[in-house]
Amino acid sequence: MTASRSVQQSGEVVVGLLWHSVNSGNLGVGALTVGNIALARQAAATVGLKPRFRVLGFLDPGVEPYVRDADVEIVPLSARAMLPGGAFWQSLADLDCVLDIGGGDSFTDIYGPKRFGFLWLSKMMATARGKPLILSPQTIGPFTRQPQTFLASIAMTHARTVVARDPISFDVARKMAPRANVLQAVDVAFALPFERRSHNDGGKTEVGVNVSGLLFNGGYSGANEFGMQIDYADYTRKLLAALSARSDVAVRLLCHVNSDALPQDDDGRVAAKLAEAFPSVILVPKFASPSEAKSYISGLDFLVSGRMHACIAAFSSGVPVVPVAYSRKFAGLFEGVLSYPHLVPVKGLDTDEAVEFTLRKLDDRDAMKGDIARGSAGVEALLDRYRGELAEVFSLAVSK
Repeated sequence: MTASRSVQQSGEVVVGLLWHSVNSGNLGVGALTVGNIALARQAAATVGLKPRFRVLGFLDPGVEPYVRDADVEIVPLSARAMLPGGAFWQSLADLDCVLDIGGGDSFTDIYGPKRFGFLWLSKMMATARGKPLILSPQTIGPFTRQPQTFLASIAMTHARTVVARDPISFDVARKMAPRANVLQAVDVAFALPFERRSHNDGGKTEVGVNVSGLLFNGGYSGANEFGMQIDYADYTRKLLAALSARSDVAVRLLCHVNSDALPQDDDGRVAAKLAEAFPSVILVPKFASPSEAKSYISGLDFLVSGRMHACIAAFSSGVPVVPVAYSRKFAGLFEGVLSYPHLVPVKGLDTDEAVEFTLRKLDDRDAMKGDIARGSAGVEALLDRYRGELAEVFSLAVSK
């Protein structure tokens, strides 16, 4: 009896989750895993199937997984695992389909040839084994050089479906791979489960500031590689000074990325130093999981963040948020998908103007809630589009 017939009879679909993470210190990456699992479960239920998951991705060393479901198997990937006949190739054997989240960010060449090589090779290996490959909602591009642009177009053409998470990515994918099946949905972190919280500090307005260690340190290189017009470190200090001077505000410093391996990307180190410099602010302990972070954020009255998935956690729990953008993915999502104009742009405001802009938004947060309500109405329709595609793929995969 073949594996697919056995699956069909048992009502089970085996789903590979490629380039997902179950223990990343970047809780945005983890939010994508947990959110995608939730959406896949919902999609499978609509066609009477029970999913079983196999996570194929890198593991953060020494960090306990926050995804521990009994139906989730973890296969760590490495350079050795990607060799011909290696652990990755073997793990593809009994999968019914593969959902590729692209390592939690995007399918692009801007992070160097090694990362692109892993992402591209794994896609081609999955399709070579005859597995339906879905590029789960992610940013597509930018692609800036050859042969990466050509190779990426091949991978997208071979995929069953490419799901863009914003209109810009949708257009890029359609242009690069005209024969690919391209859909637009939205970031799967909108589906991250959470428990609504309440923070009561004497009736004060609860303001969260998620300082990005990456932006505070000037990017990976320290040379403002993202081309931000504002001095982010100066912006953060001036914002905290202004907020701390207000008697009606309680300021909470929180972290969404914890990284021992990349100190320049670590929110916690920067937050601890800022808490020393501004003793009236509350330094929130590290979160154990993406859902814990979102649950905490849901109890705030206002959030400022340079981490996109912390911003999504706020928006999707109804909390007014000012995203501090450092790439086009912010504008693509918040302005392009959500029609939400309340972000500090990569260019267009200097540091002092950005601080003033943020403080105005704090006082205008009731109007921002209206924009969140309108944007949220469209989110569910976009998630339904993705769930529908998953349901169709699951149903077809087990019928073969």
